[in-house]
Amino acid sequence: MEYAIAKVSTKGQIVIPSSLRKNVYVGDEFLMIKESGRFILKSMKSLASKLKDDFVFAERVEKAWKEHDKGKFERKSKEDFLKELRAC
Repeated sequence: MEYAIAKVSTKGQIVIPSSLRKNVYVGDEFLMIKESGRFILKSMKSLASKLKDDFVFAERVEKAWKEHDKGKFERKSKEDFLKELRAC
C-alpha cells in the first residue's frame, strides 16, 4: 500500500501527489466516495462500463429530484411524457 499527504486548494481542488500518479493521465475520471470522514477514490477505468452508466444515471436522477423540489417540473400527459422520453 502506498500513501501520501495532499492539501485542498482554495478552489476545492486536491492534487494527487506525484508518487501516486503512476498510470494516471489528464482527463482520467474517478468515483469519489465520502464515508464517515474518509474519502475513497476509485478509477472509473477499473469500473465495469455498466456500473459507470449506473452512476451517471444516479447522478441525473439526483439532479432531477433537486429540480423537482424547486418546482421546476411541469405536468404532462402520459403520451406527451413518453413521446419526449423516446426523443432522448
